[in-house]
Amino acid sequence: MLVLTRKVGESIRISDDIVVKVIDIGKNRIRIGIDAPSTVSVLRNEVYEEIHQENILSSRGSVTDLAKAATLWARKSKKEE
Repeated sequence: MLVLTRKVGESIRISDDIVVKVIDIGKNRIRIGIDAPSTVSVLRNEVYEEIHQENILSSRGSVTDLAKAATLWARKSKKEE
């Protein structure tokens, strides 16, 4: 891990198109600004971890779940005919 020291207003550049800037330093926290292309996902780690866990849980669907979904879909299709 690279560890750098920055003051308020100073920045760190990651590759050509991502800039991380120190906005404010408080008692127990710092505020940073991140300038990145819209194609780059920027998330707080706790949000990323929550999304990751939800994705794992949702991918654990069982064959029973798939069978139920297929049955519901078939019923819906018949009603639309």
